[in-house]
Amino acid sequence: MGNIAGKYDAKEAGFVPGASSLHSTMTPHGPEAEVFDRASTADLKPTLISPGGMAFMMETCFLLKLTKYAADTEHIDNDYYKCWEGLKNNFGDAIKKNK
Repeated sequence: MGNIAGKYDAKEAGFVPGASSLHSTMTPHGPEAEVFDRASTADLKPTLISPGGMAFMMETCFLLKLTKYAADTEHIDNDYYKCWEGLKNNFGDAIKKNK
């Protein structure tokens, strides 16, 4: 995922123009907790999300591997997971019922 210009709607904090993220198979990723809550309660109507924004995504079925340079860079966001700490468990009861 990459952000070319403007604000990226699924990750509003820290995903500035020029930023990118790499999510290999089975790697957690997704919108921040606040963004998820806002989208989940929004009116269901066409909405312009990010005026002036431009983002891109590439997908592959192949496993990806970082180079040593990329893995050792100072620009890695080691706190990336913290954007999900406010997510509510919406599936816990359903999982318990199916056991």
